[in-house]
Amino acid sequence: MTTTPTGRANALKHELLIEARHPCPLPAEDVYDVLADLRSHLDWAGERQSQTSRLTTMDAPAGPAMVGAEFRTTGLDPMGTFDDSSVVTEATRPHVLEFVTEARLTTKKGTTVDWTNVHRYELEPAPSGCTIHASIRIVRISELPGMLAVFRIPLLSALALKMSRSVVERGLRNLAQVTQERATAR
Repeated sequence: MTTTPTGRANALKHELLIEARHPCPLPAEDVYDVLADLRSHLDWAGERQSQTSRLTTMDAPAGPAMVGAEFRTTGLDPMGTFDDSSVVTEATRPHVLEFVTEARLTTKKGTTVDWTNVHRYELEPAPSGCTIHASIRIVRISELPGMLAVFRIPLLSALALKMSRSVVERGLRNLAQVTQERATAR
């Protein structure tokens, strides 16, 4: 067990990274506007996600996200439930939205595990719209109980991250769909 520069426990030996890309036939500005509407995350990363891995509640300011904006979410995960507090760290229209999440996972067995995650969305222009690139850097997990112990074993860690990537990929498909629906409604 190591500690971070802030003195918080970290059971990870190195950061974990989940990345996914998805094409969208609309311009980056349209996708960014949906991303920056933090309340929209409850739709594309919540209601449209699987029943076992999704946001369930959100308390976020109205309007486009700005650096320093704070928001809270709760969610479900196959391991248990999350209670998260996030702050926007970069909001550059139409290119990047990034936020840092301090997450608290309560496992199904009642263990509490704290995480620090950096969520970054980059929008890259493409000949027919844009490409949405999402990355989640898991920079801290306070301990690795139960299923989280897979992060101690390189091969199993890679498999777990691949499974997590499928959740992110579904979210990006949902984000593109919500963006298309909003563009059609205009």
